[in-house]
Amino acid sequence: MTAVKGKAAFTLNLEEIRVEGERKPIKNIHLRIKPPEGRVVVSAPWHMPQSAVEDFVRRNLDWIRENLRQIKARPPVPRRKYETGETLFLWGKAYRLRIIAATGERSLLFRNGEAVLCVEPGSDRETREKYVLECYREILKKAIPPVLDRWEKLTGLNAAEWRTKTMKTRWGTCNTRARRLWFNVELAEKPPVCLEYVVLHELMHLVERYHNAHFAALLDRYMPHWREVKQTLNGQKYTG
Repeated sequence: MTAVKGKAAFTLNLEEIRVEGERKPIKNIHLRIKPPEGRVVVSAPWHMPQSAVEDFVRRNLDWIRENLRQIKARPPVPRRKYETGETLFLWGKAYRLRIIAATGERSLLFRNGEAVLCVEPGSDRETREKYVLECYREILKKAIPPVLDRWEKLTGLNAAEWRTKTMKTRWGTCNTRARRLWFNVELAEKPPVCLEYVVLHELMHLVERYHNAHFAALLDRYMPHWREVKQTLNGQKYTG
């Protein structure tokens, strides 16, 4: 075991699964799979016995295998350059990107099958991407309240607050202690039913922390077709 700045790294090899482990000053154990290569990572509290960590991972091997299968089945996603001719998505609909160089305020308008992006002359890829993501953020912030309100009424659960941010490997997260929900700004690219699923998914974490059989049963109760929606959500986000 290797210790680095309050953390200690270790490795588990359980059947065909290699798990990267780390011990940190946390209260609960966490298991996650990181795209794009599908790294399996478990974070455990300092006080948890190694045997308990291994037992936890073994009990979740089926979940790990299924998620690794889904990751390997996904087509490679090209890195978007934010140039004219590429495709942007809004609520699951494809729009051909057209860049207009113009001084003054930036803008992004989706209309007649086009996503018209007005930016300063000479703007680089990073500048365009940042602005597009900020536009998605504003769109998502308007869409979330009615969806969250509906699911809170249906489930009887209530989040203390919600926020948006860019996330590389997750569509949403839930801080169960603070009852705070986070949503990935790129959800604005996906069909509306995907937002419904992610909102419900994160609310369910207020009842069940882990992605176990109980968690799946809760989703089944409120959204029987959630597995199909999840496949849509995790599909290829765009084509170059």
